[in-house]
Amino acid sequence: MFDHSNLQVFANHTRAAAENMAYTLQRTAHSAFVKETEDFTVMLINRKGETFGVPMGLGATWYPGLTYTRAIEMIGEYRPGDVAFTNDPYSCFVATHAPDTHLWKPVFYDGEIIAWTGGHIHNTDMGGAVPASLSRALTEIHQEGIRFPPMKLVNEGVFDEDILKIMTTNVRKPDLNIGDIKALVGALNTGERKILAMVEKFGKQAFLEGAEVLLDHAEAQARDLLRAMPDGIWEFVDYADEDSIEANPCRLKLTLTIKGDEAILDFTGSDPQLGSSLNVPSGGDPRHTMLLVGVYYILYTLNPKILLNTGLTRPFTCVAPQGSVLNPVSPAAVGMRSLTCARLRSVIFGAFSQAIPDLLPAAPAGNNCIVNVMTTDERTGRSVIAAVNPVVGGGGGMPHRDGTNGSGADAAYLKNTPIEITETEVPIEFVKYGLARDSGGAGRWRGGLATEMAFRVFTPGSRITARNRDRSFFRPWGLLGGKAAGLSNMVLNPGREDYRRLGNIDTAVLQPGDVLEIRSAGGGGRGNPLEREAWRVLQDVERGYVSLEAAERDYGVVIRAGKVDEAETSSLRASRAAPSAHFHYGSERESYEAQWTSAAYDLLTDILAGLPIHWRFFTKTEIFRRMAGRAGHEGVAAALGDVCARYPEMPEPRIPIKEAAE
Repeated sequence: MFDHSNLQVFANHTRAAAENMAYTLQRTAHSAFVKETEDFTVMLINRKGETFGVPMGLGATWYPGLTYTRAIEMIGEYRPGDVAFTNDPYSCFVATHAPDTHLWKPVFYDGEIIAWTGGHIHNTDMGGAVPASLSRALTEIHQEGIRFPPMKLVNEGVFDEDILKIMTTNVRKPDLNIGDIKALVGALNTGERKILAMVEKFGKQAFLEGAEVLLDHAEAQARDLLRAMPDGIWEFVDYADEDSIEANPCRLKLTLTIKGDEAILDFTGSDPQLGSSLNVPSGGDPRHTMLLVGVYYILYTLNPKILLNTGLTRPFTCVAPQGSVLNPVSPAAVGMRSLTCARLRSVIFGAFSQAIPDLLPAAPAGNNCIVNVMTTDERTGRSVIAAVNPVVGGGGGMPHRDGTNGSGADAAYLKNTPIEITETEVPIEFVKYGLARDSGGAGRWRGGLATEMAFRVFTPGSRITARNRDRSFFRPWGLLGGKAAGLSNMVLNPGREDYRRLGNIDTAVLQPGDVLEIRSAGGGGRGNPLEREAWRVLQDVERGYVSLEAAERDYGVVIRAGKVDEAETSSLRASRAAPSAHFHYGSERESYEAQWTSAAYDLLTDILAGLPIHWRFFTKTEIFRRMAGRAGHEGVAAALGDVCARYPEMPEPRIPIKEAAE
């Protein structure tokens, strides 16, 4: 039935239908975070609950492999006009933090369900302990706002007013929530009409077959890409700066195995579920879309014509041990899972870059800080809560060009909101918004520059949340001789006597006249910086991307009176050795891993795996507290002995202390 041409026609119809849904949502949404930042998704879903069509130009790029099957099955009966929803991360592992409200609607034809339309919006606030509901400091999901397990929101075209009352009573800005949810319902209705039009055009059986063939074709495309890679096993590790208020790093480890047209992503060795909200609720699903986002980016990089749907997930199997940061159990907090997902993408990029080094970029910034402001509008006396702007860092240096400035590869779907719109809707004043000089990693292809933003508030007790801040200690890594990028930062009142560096905290209270400045990380460099053409370095200096000092220090290019001094540049470059390491992490990580070696982490992983889940993060923290002056396997073993002596109530790990010491 479907040859290549017919399949492409059908795929174009599904994409157009999804994009119509996206435009409906964007143009009718109420919050800036949906209509401007575009933190939303829409999709076409087959009868089994698998995504087969998504838009290409609007919305988040995390969800082409999303499966609604479990959520759909948790509701007994559907009628025409019904819409179901959930925002509970632990009910069916569709929503992955409370602000993400997922809706799905059955599409009936001749009395039977032939497809579904679905999608999510990120609500500005779902209640809970902090404005916007998200902070890494939260310790259990009950602090992250009101949750709804899968249930019907609309019954045969009529909204359930009781559910809406419960929601509006518990959130800080109910008008934004309800407006965005109704906009998404409108988008689902648009998708329903488009699907029925496709059925009329192609016929029912052809439509049903086409949805399945699209999945099969995406699977085949993914398998073709895997077969073109060498078989092998590669490991990679990366860190989020802090796991909790204790400020220990959160480690993610991946063992990637490629064999033929299949791949296994084993995350054993990643940290236990944390006492903060950085946990990723995957439910142990071996093909959970949140675990595979980095894979989607790699596949699309290798084949920009690849179809984006659930079929992409089939060649991949993820292993995420229960009770780990990538498979927590309730009531672990999960609100900041997007920070961990950003680091997860870097881990996946790092592993695949060893398998296909000539084809992949260096690390992107890996932090997409989203700033929310809760303040009072002096003109009206009313409280205002709004997303201000995502502060997204640079992309990593590419195989054949520089990384993208201010728009990292793993968060580029988050659009910036024009300053004029934000200042109209939110009573703040921007004093800086641009690119940060010298923030991209040096390389033959320079890493993209970081973004920096500063704004002033005017009223007492203005509360700021800046979620997903990271990379203030562990830099985005450089690749194939390229250097690691600049770090992120957040400061209060720069240049004033009451200046204060805020580190990685994500909530702050500002008073009248206070200025908050936020800088993202840059992207890592790719290739030997000494091989970058001198004219490119001069151009970077002229554009304000690179300082004169950095041009000489990092690139060996001497610039005098606005021109390259060719003789001095040649002499300086000839005196320097070419870098040879595959990765460059920066001095901070190198110093950390001199203490926390691979052997130390292997032992820690074995110790924690032998404990009940509720003991693991506690034990990790206590071991870290006792590592001063210690290092490696022996240091962890000695620290474990001290912990067991201090807490005799602790269950005996499967690895006895004596055996650990050996």
